[in-house]
Amino acid sequence: MFGAIPLLIVPFVLYNLGLLGIFGGGDDPWASQIFSIRMMSGGVFSMTLGDLILLIGLLLFFVEIVKSTRTRNASIMDHLLSTFVFVAFLVEFLLVKGAAHSVFFTLMVIALVDVLAGFSVSMRAATRDINMG
Repeated sequence: MFGAIPLLIVPFVLYNLGLLGIFGGGDDPWASQIFSIRMMSGGVFSMTLGDLILLIGLLLFFVEIVKSTRTRNASIMDHLLSTFVFVAFLVEFLLVKGAAHSVFFTLMVIALVDVLAGFSVSMRAATRDINMG
């Protein structure tokens, strides 16, 4: 049952926890620097909280794509729940002031691509099953 839960709910929840001030105060908690490393080139690589949440979203997106390649009955529920997660992103983006941010928008686009890729992979796998049978 837990395999059908869309993992992109994690960055959605993390973002909303950030809006509540869990990760620090200020106008833009996503701009707060987590760490920086001086590179051999003399440049400085720095990671912000927004960068980290996007990285988490991309890693979970990869897992979701791998999950969508499975052909079983629970995959339909997984796609349906992923669609609900995208709709939650979209509604929050349109209605919540704190969600009008590039980090949230990028997470929403990741959720949209997850929905589109999941259905595309499932349809492709279904046509293979029909052709083989």
